[in-house]
Amino acid sequence: MDLKQIQYFIALFEDGSVTRAAKRLNIVQPALSMQIAKLEEELNQQLFERSAHGMSPTATGRLMYRLFLPIVRDIAHARQQLLQRDEVVTGHVSIGVIASVTESVLADSLSRFHARYPHVEVTVADGYSATFIDWVSGGQLDAALINKPRTRLSLDSQPLLDEEMVLVTSATHGPELPPTIELAKLPDLELVLPTKRHGLRGVIETAAQHENVLLAPRMEIDVLSTIVKLVAATRFATILPRIVIERAVGLGTLRAHPILAPRIVRHIVRISHPRRPLSAAAEALIEIVADELRKVSAATTAVSAASAASANRRAARDS
Repeated sequence: MDLKQIQYFIALFEDGSVTRAAKRLNIVQPALSMQIAKLEEELNQQLFERSAHGMSPTATGRLMYRLFLPIVRDIAHARQQLLQRDEVVTGHVSIGVIASVTESVLADSLSRFHARYPHVEVTVADGYSATFIDWVSGGQLDAALINKPRTRLSLDSQPLLDEEMVLVTSATHGPELPPTIELAKLPDLELVLPTKRHGLRGVIETAAQHENVLLAPRMEIDVLSTIVKLVAATRFATILPRIVIERAVGLGTLRAHPILAPRIVRHIVRISHPRRPLSAAAEALIEIVADELRKVSAATTAVSAASAASANRRAARDS
């Protein structure tokens, strides 16, 4: 078998259709079918089950995919590295970034990246995790930073950050709320949450369902900056990652209440297509964003710990 045959096999495995795979490879369907038949003859194994609904991989086909996919990726990555050896890093990077990241660390990340790689063009898309999954799958984006979905992905997924989500109220919401709050108590509050299209809402709903807690928000808004402003000016409460409200908490306009029993944790992951290895520039940009996320998360966690300790000391004195 040669590399071209392996690439043809991987395309057919992923697309499940000779028509779609041939279109992706820019070849005619008989040529693809002939190469797959040669592979099966050489291996003396059937790789696909043919049916009216398409091509389904056999157990041997699934094993071959697992064995050869890393090899094809390594070859593409090696080629990319050789092309950029001893040269100024150039090109174009196109990534998708969820709103909680764009509103917290994206500007600083892009500033750092441009200072290091001034000849690279960057396009950043803002949107929902589900949209980014489709765009990375279809090749419109090199990669995306999303909230880890509940369903299994066919894309490569690399963890970047695990972050606690907190109950957020205005600084003047009132003394009736304790420094920390149980998840079961949240339905008693007037909540404003992202809509169910939003990745953060999925994280919240999953945690609530595990505890048999029904959340019925009075308002649903997808623009996180609008949620923050609304909560700061009213008695509405919300549930957001710490990095989203870090600045407002520092300015004293918002208050963060850790949620206990259980904690709500969202997982930010990087997704990319297994057949399209990222360029050195794309890898560098994502690593810078991840580094900024880790720094902000560490800072907010430290501030939260100090605030909780202070609140506990005040409670002990009052008692």
